Amino acid sequence: MSRAVFRFYEELNDFLPPERRKRDLVVSFDPPVPVRHLIETLGVPHTEIELILADGRSVDLAYRPGDGERISVYPVFESLDVSPLLRLRSQPLRQIRFIADAHLGRLARRLRLLGFDTLFAPHPEDAALVETAGRERRILLTRDRALLMHAALTHGCYVRPGTVNEQLRYLVGRLDLCRSTRPFTRCMVCNGLLAPVAREAVLELLPPAVRRDQDRFWRCGGCGRAYWQGSHFRALARELARICPG
Repeated sequence: MSRAVFRFYEELNDFLPPERRKRDLVVSFDPPVPVRHLIETLGVPHTEIELILADGRSVDLAYRPGDGERISVYPVFESLDVSPLLRLRSQPLRQIRFIADAHLGRLARRLRLLGFDTLFAPHPEDAALVETAGRERRILLTRDRALLMHAALTHGCYVRPGTVNEQLRYLVGRLDLCRSTRPFTRCMVCNGLLAPVAREAVLELLPPAVRRDQDRFWRCGGCGRAYWQGSHFRALARELARICPG
């Protein structure tokens, strides 16, 4: 039987019981065991991790700790440059795209509002979510930490409890999304792309007050819904400005 000392940093402690947070954890195991297995046995999904150090050396998830080693585990970095070290993902997603599980429909709509290609999957099984995330190179968003431990999943994010705006602010900050937003370019309902259209092209879809007061319109190429810059648009624009100021 071997033993290793684990220490988790910053928000990774949220996955641990209160009595085990921000302290050294001695883990007994029968070698050889991948460090990923030991980490997830403690309750921390591998998708939440950016860097693992074994006695100060950068290692990957397949690394097999030896007896007496100290394992330091760090979350996804937002601003700290770790390029000289071994990041756990060989490359970032070239295009940021998401798939949200059944409990995150409102968050999916907000991400679409920011212009991110976001699938919402209210009913599929876990395996289907993981398969779609991998095949389409999407980041899986979920409140189910066990789902993030799926062996085939490479990009995922645990969404903390809170209001939809709190969840959106956390996600935007963690993944540094502000520079990639394209607000009001996607349909919040179906994820289709919006394109400007003439007033006459959507006239039959407009309430009387909108016909009278608005002169700029967009239409979804997927479901055909019409959009305009009414009071709802202005309220959402103010919220987005708070999330991504400047």
